[in-house]
Amino acid sequence: MLDDTTSNAYNCGMAKRQTHKLSDQMRQAIEDSGLSRYAIAKETGIDQAALSRFIHGQMGLSLDALDRLGEFLQLTIILGRKPNSKG
Repeated sequence: MLDDTTSNAYNCGMAKRQTHKLSDQMRQAIEDSGLSRYAIAKETGIDQAALSRFIHGQMGLSLDALDRLGEFLQLTIILGRKPNSKG
């Protein structure tokens, strides 16, 4: 689950959809950012066509592109469950 508390768009009280997949949460964060695909693509170095295909669920992005996107949108991943402890 993504922690969206650092994202300015979320702090403005925008309504959020409940999503479970990380890719769906990334798409929602893009939508909620209020930024154009062009602006996001320009700032992250992600090809605008690739970003558009990702947003529409037609293809995925590389891990590097997802890292850049998450960093740009100031997203943090929070585990929804505790990792197994071995001991």
